[in-house]
Amino acid sequence: MKKYIFGLSMMALSLLFTACEDKLDEVPDNRTEIDTPKKVQLLLVSGYPQSVPAVMCELSGDNFVDNNVVKPGIHRSPYKDFHEEAYRWQDVNNYGTGEDDTPYQVWESYYQGIAVANHAIAAMQEMSSDPANDPELSHSWGEAHVLRAYLHFVLVNVFAEAYKDEAQSSQDVGIPYVVEPETTVSVDYGDDKFRHSVKETYDLIEKDLLAGIDLIDDSKYKVPAYHFNHNAAHAFAARFYLYKRQYEKVIEHANACLGTNASTMLRKWNAISTSTIDAMLNSYNDETAPCNFLLQSTYSLQDRLLSAIRFVINDGNSSEKVKSSKNAVYGGGPNWSNRLPAYDGKIYRYGENDDGSWLFRVHEYFEYTDKIAGIGFVHIIYQPFTAEETLLCRAEAKLYLGQTASALEDLNSWTASKLVENALTQAQINRFYGGDPATNDYVAELNPDKMSPEFKVLTGDELNMLHCILHFRRVETMFEGLRWFDIKRYGITVHHAYRGPMDKNVTHDYLQWNDKRRVLQIPNNVISAGYPSTDRSTQVNQSSPMTTAPILVK
Repeated sequence: MKKYIFGLSMMALSLLFTACEDKLDEVPDNRTEIDTPKKVQLLLVSGYPQSVPAVMCELSGDNFVDNNVVKPGIHRSPYKDFHEEAYRWQDVNNYGTGEDDTPYQVWESYYQGIAVANHAIAAMQEMSSDPANDPELSHSWGEAHVLRAYLHFVLVNVFAEAYKDEAQSSQDVGIPYVVEPETTVSVDYGDDKFRHSVKETYDLIEKDLLAGIDLIDDSKYKVPAYHFNHNAAHAFAARFYLYKRQYEKVIEHANACLGTNASTMLRKWNAISTSTIDAMLNSYNDETAPCNFLLQSTYSLQDRLLSAIRFVINDGNSSEKVKSSKNAVYGGGPNWSNRLPAYDGKIYRYGENDDGSWLFRVHEYFEYTDKIAGIGFVHIIYQPFTAEETLLCRAEAKLYLGQTASALEDLNSWTASKLVENALTQAQINRFYGGDPATNDYVAELNPDKMSPEFKVLTGDELNMLHCILHFRRVETMFEGLRWFDIKRYGITVHHAYRGPMDKNVTHDYLQWNDKRRVLQIPNNVISAGYPSTDRSTQVNQSSPMTTAPILVK
């Protein structure tokens, strides 16, 4: 990588953005100049990354436990060495640049997507003096700005502190916000002019988001679900303003994509076939389903991480007092028992006698490049934005605005969509989420008021409802990594107990609200290239094929 950080990699996209010599009458190879509205649209397709930070975020959060602790008799190794580093909140170093789900893959692919957006914007500026009002360019202008905003939003939430408030976040180091195309081989992004605070990063995200959101035109897409369409853009805005705690705007944008009757937008679980896992996947990832605001096809090995049965979701029973992880997929709720009815017949595990369950949605698609040799690419389709998650954003915003009855209606819509027959009441919420976080698996210790004096502290019924919303969000977004962002923005304490395959003793570690390890270290490749490393100085307490077939949990 030499002395530059992001490496545009545009040769891989087979695109040429500047002529080599004035004397040349035409491009000397098969690359294409971006000089028409159609070519801009085609370019932006390459801006959607084929990676997500889900694995890193899930391993950092509280959904997974170490089975070497929960089941003391086993000594399993992680599927990849960097999985154990991530679970221990260490700097992640044991990976190659071509491996999936790594910090480097996320950093590189998201900044490459940003570079695509920047080149599209520059090309449109060459074509028109006012692309935002040009009928042939305005839609792509909107998509490019919303896409650029979202990619920076993911990066700042992974590689920086959570947003706290203007004063606190002005002091927290953010990420480089890149708004110009790379036109030279070496760009020093370690320069202070690229190193924004978290507040500045959020300000620039908002600027891009507002510049593009009203220009999105779904009719311009062949398959809207794989682009920032109208609903996906407003769902992004709802989540962005939720993290900034601008609750009126959360409701405004959530309403824009949920419509007047949100229940009609939610997933129809009773229509999902359970005949085969492939049939379930195809139904769940249906690009025409109203609930799937945005779909993202990725190269990811999360399914194989689970097949190693080292870091898993299970019932958490252990003499080591490991906090239960079952409530992410198995556990009961305020108005249902055992597990959500929608998940019946859709939960799998690897191995007859091993704990470690997962919902079918994370099962992989395998793309063969050579069937005889049995080689190819592993894909998982993620849902960055859905109607369900947006509904829960709205419920949280309503709660903080004192609209508790309306928030309860949204929570009832969520449970009803999961085939829960009993209506949810405040009394049920109080019974289920009352009590001490030390003894109630469904209640976490929250510390947002320590992170920001501007954070409104909830008590009584409202606090119990907040615990309910965070629980529902945890269930809704499991395997997607969004639980980690909720942990960061609420200062939730996370307990990890781990024992390596060769270790005799269990190590217990606690990630407190002010622990610097809540910020993932930027990739070691980027540090080697000269970019300043992230300060994570906190004292720590002490690709092979999948061979095991998943078993359906009855």
